Amino acid sequence: MISKASSLKVFLADDSQQIRQRVNDLLSTAEMAVVGEAATPDTCISGILDSHPDVVVLDVQLEGGSGLQVLKAVRSADPEVAFVVFSNNSAPAYRKRYLGEGAVRFLDKSTEFDQLAQAVATAGRRSVH
Repeated sequence: MISKASSLKVFLADDSQQIRQRVNDLLSTAEMAVVGEAATPDTCISGILDSHPDVVVLDVQLEGGSGLQVLKAVRSADPEVAFVVFSNNSAPAYRKRYLGEGAVRFLDKSTEFDQLAQAVATAGRRSVH
């Protein structure tokens, strides 16, 4: 078991409080700790850069903008942060765009929720934070 001090740090970027709570409940384990969450692109970017997570769970649609804004801004400032996109907007064009911009996984909220914890753990092993 990993100690809380060395647990994987995760940031939640989603416009739905309900989804953030469900994901927080799922990922708050001895191996993972949610270190922040936000709903808008600006608060996501500042929260991520302030909290230095290993992995960001990112929605495509955020309040007042898109997850792509967050992905590009954070990867430009800190390319070591891993992104797992978790969205209902899972059309092939979205998947291609986000994976092309550096996300390590793209999961559909409605059909792949059960894969999220493993995807975050795998992405965290790739992160060098």
